[in-house]
Amino acid sequence: MLFRTWAAYERRQLLRLHTGEQAPGTLYIGVTNDVRARLELHRSGRGSKFVLKYKVFRLVHVETFASPQEAIAREKQLKFWKRDWKIKLIEQENPDWNDRSSLIWQLG
Repeated sequence: MLFRTWAAYERRQLLRLHTGEQAPGTLYIGVTNDVRARLELHRSGRGSKFVLKYKVFRLVHVETFASPQEAIAREKQLKFWKRDWKIKLIEQENPDWNDRSSLIWQLG
């Protein structure tokens, strides 16, 4: 089983990065073992109050880890990073801040 990290979401076994509609808007980082389900929760308004308040619905960065401990460690590391560092990380692989949700749906 793989554990994913991405910029912007909540804790489970995966970390994720999300942004609001204006890139680079509000950033949210978190961990989950089911990115797809977490995205659906947040987009339906049943997820984090922070995400709902700031309309952080676009997935812009994902990282995968072998264990939940590794994903949580990365989440903590990213939360201490300066905003500029997070933006550079995202833009290394996603310079246009495109929504990467379709990649999660392709994984099934």
